[in-house]
Amino acid sequence: MLAPIYLGDEASAAGFRLAGARVRVPAPGEEAAALAQARAEAPLVLLGAALAARIPDSALRAAQAATAPLLLVVDDATGGAAASDLPQRLRAQLGMEQA
Repeated sequence: MLAPIYLGDEASAAGFRLAGARVRVPAPGEEAAALAQARAEAPLVLLGAALAARIPDSALRAAQAATAPLLLVVDDATGGAAASDLPQRLRAQLGMEQA
């Protein structure tokens, strides 16, 4: 079975590499192309939150809606939170709920 691919920042990539993932750190402007290539090569694509924010919404939504490969947006070492965690983090920072 092929290893997952992580796309994101260099610091996070080092950790994912140690965990056995193949890693890629796309240059600015090449994020969408790197995502398309990773989706063609891996059964699982892990996408750093900061990098996900730089991919056009239409391309990101299409990748998330596809049944294969599985795409997960994950927190990264730069402090970027996955989009699904953002509302919870904002409420916690505003004191509306416990972190």
